[in-house]
Amino acid sequence: MRAPAVARAPRPTGAPGPTRLGAASKLGFLLVLLAVALCAQMTVGRSPGAAGVWEVLTGSGEPTARHIVVQLRMPRALVSLGAGASLGLAGLLLQSALRNPLAGPEVTGVTPGAVLGAVTATGLGLAGWESPTAVVVAACAGGFLGAGLLWLLAGREKGDPEQTAVYGVLVSAVLAGLTAVVLLVAPGELGSVVQWLIGSTEGRVWEHWSLLWPWALVWAAAACALAAPLTLLRCGDDQAAAAGMAVGRARGAALVCAVALTAGAVSAVGALGFVGLLVPHLALAVFGADLRVTLPGAALIGAVVVCGADAAAQSLSRLLVEGLDAGRLTVPVGALTTCVGAVLLLVVARRQGAGPG
Repeated sequence: MRAPAVARAPRPTGAPGPTRLGAASKLGFLLVLLAVALCAQMTVGRSPGAAGVWEVLTGSGEPTARHIVVQLRMPRALVSLGAGASLGLAGLLLQSALRNPLAGPEVTGVTPGAVLGAVTATGLGLAGWESPTAVVVAACAGGFLGAGLLWLLAGREKGDPEQTAVYGVLVSAVLAGLTAVVLLVAPGELGSVVQWLIGSTEGRVWEHWSLLWPWALVWAAAACALAAPLTLLRCGDDQAAAAGMAVGRARGAALVCAVALTAGAVSAVGALGFVGLLVPHLALAVFGADLRVTLPGAALIGAVVVCGADAAAQSLSRLLVEGLDAGRLTVPVGALTTCVGAVLLLVVARRQGAGPG
């Protein structure tokens, strides 16, 4: 006799399944990593140490320690967080909208264009660190210029990642050359903008954070609102159009968000190499192709990467100063992300070239 079937109660609608619980645990782990990276940034300096920072955060501490922690280290850490999150989101938006795993703000002309806009506006006296809003506007204009040039060159080869990557490198090189020309024309006025070319969080104060966080929050919310259309778009234009989605409109909205997020990050910390290119690969490997989860994951990973890289750059600077007996030597965080990112880019490119199997 056959045993009677045991009826299973259906899962309540909206109940968290294993996938959701797994994603939530991964996001929680990233939040822990981000807290660790922020603590490292806050305590990496020579003085005050961890005990002194804790005293300041609990409401006591010496006036000098309070000034260093509250006015120097804290805004620097927050700016690193906001810039990293913005670049992580921007990179994933670009790779999803263009369906190109080698797309990123650094190699699609967006970051070089934003740097060119900021440098040019500063050279003309229209922008500067004393007018950060003008820097963001100029960086946005330059970022859209770079993205527009790439679109004109590679727009007809939408599905060819290699062709788009080649055109992106070409556009980025041209924009970097124009930036060098601007620097040569007015070297006295633009000596302070070298940090835009490399990427640095040194000297960031509350004014930078006050400008960055609302800008990043607005565009990050817009990016997350595009999660469902972009997830469908990653499957291909034909499939997305068959599902009734306006492909051109969705892609254009994603590109606008990506350029705006990149411009905000560049105006605050300069061109941090390879963050927006490689963070999306980490996010997709950890969270999968559902961008409703992967977009927030990319933001968190980007924040962890930049905060951790800045803490490592400060530690390396201290070691070099002590080892070389130099009075002052600073390793920009952009130099560290570029060196490490270049190696990782080779690995990613080789895997993409090898393909499945």
